[in-house]
Amino acid sequence: MLSITNKVEQLVSESPFLTEGMALGLINLSELARQLRPRLESDLWKPVGQAAVVMALRRISERLPQQVVSAPIVLAPRMGELTTRSDLSVTTFRLSDNSNECQRQLLALAEPYPANFITVTRGVHEVLVVCSRPLAHLVDEAFGGERLLARVEDLTALTLRLSPESRKTPGVYHAVLKKLAWDKISVVNMMCTFSELTILLEQSQTAAAFSALSHVVEH
Repeated sequence: MLSITNKVEQLVSESPFLTEGMALGLINLSELARQLRPRLESDLWKPVGQAAVVMALRRISERLPQQVVSAPIVLAPRMGELTTRSDLSVTTFRLSDNSNECQRQLLALAEPYPANFITVTRGVHEVLVVCSRPLAHLVDEAFGGERLLARVEDLTALTLRLSPESRKTPGVYHAVLKKLAWDKISVVNMMCTFSELTILLEQSQTAAAFSALSHVVEH
């Protein structure tokens, strides 16, 4: 059976935000103990004292590094700026035997519109189409016979051009997503290529996301 200390350590380790906040001394341990007690008592099947939880948290915080170092985000030379595309539509269809043909037809229909953005991602069970909203009618035409699962309008794509060397740096994507989460910015979807990270956001959060990521990239 887990001890109180072991269970507290397990709960803290499950949340990078808690770990970082405790390491930086940003969290009131007494209040955190009060928040954790119901979960601890439920998991351990016994009453848990406030003082015992605070003591366990204090011991854990003393073992944490005092300076949390985030992974650097390495940008491509001369291409480090963040770029945005607005007025995007994201549509999800159920994957079927006709999905490949639908994708081929869509790309053929979109060929006369090179200034507009379009990409198709095929998953295990779904097909995701991201496009400039003026091309949404072409998506409906190409995938007309497919099962529509969801459509989200009025999105912005925020693209970060990375150096190819970033693939050797652990935690690069985590550094981006952690910063957005800290600033309460919701990510609708995310797409990656070899040297680009594109995050889809609601248009209302574009300025906040742009500002947040501008402070974590290294030029």
